[in-house]
Amino acid sequence: MSEESWQKEIKPLLNKIDYTRLPQHTAIIMDGNGRWAKLRKKPRIFGHREGVKTVKKIVKTGKIIGLKYITLYAFSRENWQRPASEINALMRLLKEYLKREVQELDENNVRLNAIGRVNELPREIVKILYQSIDRLKKNTGPLLTLALNYGAKTEIVDACKKILQENKNIINKLDEDTFKRYLYTEDQPDVDLLIRTSGEYRISNFLLYQSAYAEIWITDTLWPDFTPQEFIQAILDYQKRVRRFGTV
Repeated sequence: MSEESWQKEIKPLLNKIDYTRLPQHTAIIMDGNGRWAKLRKKPRIFGHREGVKTVKKIVKTGKIIGLKYITLYAFSRENWQRPASEINALMRLLKEYLKREVQELDENNVRLNAIGRVNELPREIVKILYQSIDRLKKNTGPLLTLALNYGAKTEIVDACKKILQENKNIINKLDEDTFKRYLYTEDQPDVDLLIRTSGEYRISNFLLYQSAYAEIWITDTLWPDFTPQEFIQAILDYQKRVRRFGTV
């Protein structure tokens, strides 16, 4: 489906959105690329490549809607346990994405960010990533964050280390607001809507602290088949929920 076609198809759904009740921060666990490829008797990287096409459509849809923060779980620390051939292919795909899409992200006024132990990625990718972030930093539109070499448990441990390194006397003054400033997402609001594709009912070590009160939306759709229409349905479902944050 062409970009013009799917943008035309989502127009009726856009009219159903309450633009005063958008989630500030939407996070997505993009799951199912490998299974999608397997169902088609293709290599797993074929699914990852199709997944990148979905990323483009979802980011553009988020921009059209007016979402401010979109975080995508792109590569976890646990993913290093996958076969070397798949990891190498994923790194090549990430490099291609950054080189190829930065112009379009710029044209769409999107900013770029990365969280995780990014500096442990291959040196060439780290260089391209930071160059892309720097190029897009002047933009004023949505912030697209890629979680790369990311693990939520690691993030919390890293935050604790930074606190102790910076000021050992801070412990008695430490509260939730202070702690959040040491997380990878220090300048971002907590997650309002957490989406997971592929039908798995777990959050897989993703933004554990930030998702404490997130509304969770799960679909059986595999990531390469996840459409802008379904993304909007997730937002519409979010808007039907009553968020009490522990109150009555």
